[in-house]
Order: sequence, then structure tokens, then C-alpha cells
Amino acid sequence: MAIIFETGRLVVRQFTQDDKEIFFLLNGNEAVVRYIRPVKTREECDQFLAIVIAAADENHLYGRWAVHEKGSGEFVGSFAIIPAENTDKMQMGYALLPEHWSKGFATELTTEGLKYTFRQTPLEIIYGYTEKQNTASQKVLLKCGFQYNEEKTEAGKEIVEFLLEKKIYVSQVNHTILNED
Repeated sequence: MAIIFETGRLVVRQFTQDDKEIFFLLNGNEAVVRYIRPVKTREECDQFLAIVIAAADENHLYGRWAVHEKGSGEFVGSFAIIPAENTDKMQMGYALLPEHWSKGFATELTTEGLKYTFRQTPLEIIYGYTEKQNTASQKVLLKCGFQYNEEKTEAGKEIVEFLLEKKIYVSQVNHTILNED
């Protein structure tokens, strides 16, 4: 099990073939994927998991990863740094099982995911996308330093694009460190 990064309460790791059940719990759950993609059948999830694992084998810096609570080992959801469809942009995202909503996990994952992104990858800009109605995720992105960039329509959905440049992130982090004293 390859660990990508950890937060105070969570472990982010690569998915494996043994994760078929938890992968389906997440991607087969309409409440979870409502703002991400259409819900998938078990067979579609198994095929999607194989694609996720193959992509991780090709490039260890990016991917979709499993998220577990440190203490209990319970599966919480997924975190991703992946290409945005039909663009040359890289996006950050997460999906959490409903029983783990409103625990601060999204903010925790995004905060540590930004550290990972700007310390471990060559990316100079990371993007975040939400459907316009998904105000909870928009609040997480803004809280973590992302800036509103634009709105567009894709496949009949209103999408809000956020971005964070490495130079802005570094100045925010340095400002935070200086103000902690």
C-alpha cells in the first residue's frame, strides 16, 4: 500500500485491486457523485478502478487515491490530482462518503493536498472545479486559498473554475507562518 500523504486524521494512499468494494461504495453512491459524474454500476466501477490503478502505475505523482481515517482505518472517500477533461490543466478534487461529511475532512484534505502538490510535483497552478450549486465545495476551495477564475457551461452544467498559483500559495503560507508568532 503506497501512501501518498497524511493529514492529522487521514491517510491518502493508492487504490489497489482489493479496493473494489469501497470503490463501488463511493462511485456507486448518487449522493457522493451528484456533482462529479453519473453514478456507476459495480461493473463500471471495477473497470474504472482498473483505469485508476493503471494510471497510478504510469505516474506516481498524480492520480485518484483512497482516503482512510488514521485511528479506525475506516474508508472515508477519495482524493485526486488529475487532468481536467479536455484541457491541459490539472485539478484537485475529493469525494467523501455521506457519513464523513461535515467533519472538516474536505478542508483537511485540500490543505494537505496543496502542500503535496506544490512540494512534490512540478505544477505551478492547480485548478478546482465545482458545479455552481455545490456551494459547500466552493467554500472549501476559497478557505484553502483558491481564487475564483471563471464560470462556464459543460455538458449542460454550470461549472465554476477556481485556481491557485504556486507563487500565491507560497506567499499565503509564509504570511501564515509569520503571523503565528
